[in-house]
Amino acid sequence: MDRIFHRSWLRQAFIYLFALLLTVVCAAPLFWMALTSIKPDQEILSSPPTLWTNQGSLDAYARLFANTNFFDYLQNSLVVAGVATLLCIFVATLAGYSITRFRFWGRETFAATTLFTYMMAPIMIVIPFFILMRGLGLNNTHLGLILGYSAFALPFSLWLLRSFFQSIPLELEEAALIDGATRPQAVRYVIVPLALPGVIATSIFTFIVAWNDYLFARIMISSDKLKTLPVGVQDLMDSSFLDWGVIMAAGVVATIPALIFFIAVQRFLIAGWGAGGVKG
Repeated sequence: MDRIFHRSWLRQAFIYLFALLLTVVCAAPLFWMALTSIKPDQEILSSPPTLWTNQGSLDAYARLFANTNFFDYLQNSLVVAGVATLLCIFVATLAGYSITRFRFWGRETFAATTLFTYMMAPIMIVIPFFILMRGLGLNNTHLGLILGYSAFALPFSLWLLRSFFQSIPLELEEAALIDGATRPQAVRYVIVPLALPGVIATSIFTFIVAWNDYLFARIMISSDKLKTLPVGVQDLMDSSFLDWGVIMAAGVVATIPALIFFIAVQRFLIAGWGAGGVKG
């Protein structure tokens, strides 16, 4: 018994140590970025580098918003990523439900073909997509960028939600229909709450894809006022006067919305995991 307890303790200790090491490795660049953003200019490029500073200030953040168009970049990214996420989730939810609940010819072939399109690298479709958007008069617009992000994230989102809908027993929906609910009501009050973890997980994936994208935004947007954060921050690095304090401050601020979004939806994700089942 003592030997079994000892092995279990060692296994748990190893897991906790590995998780701690992974956390440190992942968090170290973010910590260094945040620390650099509050350092005075003379300490940023000092050799050897200083691990901590006693002269921290927010001057870099003040220069970021005063001397650049960073606020416009931030606003553009929030609008584009938010709308693209809502559009993609709406279409993927309807499509995923339809594929799992309605029988029609070629249903499985359609689902497999949809996932196959996700295997195409963005670089392979960005030029044809740009030509299409230019023909529609949507180049250099946020609408064209939103459609691009939605189209790129939709295949994987559809496949992921399809798996969640397949895991929901059909009997639950049939019971709601027998009790007098319409199909839209059954979907809204029975299916969607049970599929909430999938919807939230898919929304996180879609938001991160749209928030971090550089390629589509670089090709589609030419106006400085319409640029998103990845393109805007890259332009700051390409400027003639390279201010590392401002660039690190931009990285910190660009990380905050994605972090807030994840924290905001996390409670719904956990609540969805605990939902489901039939009461006796």
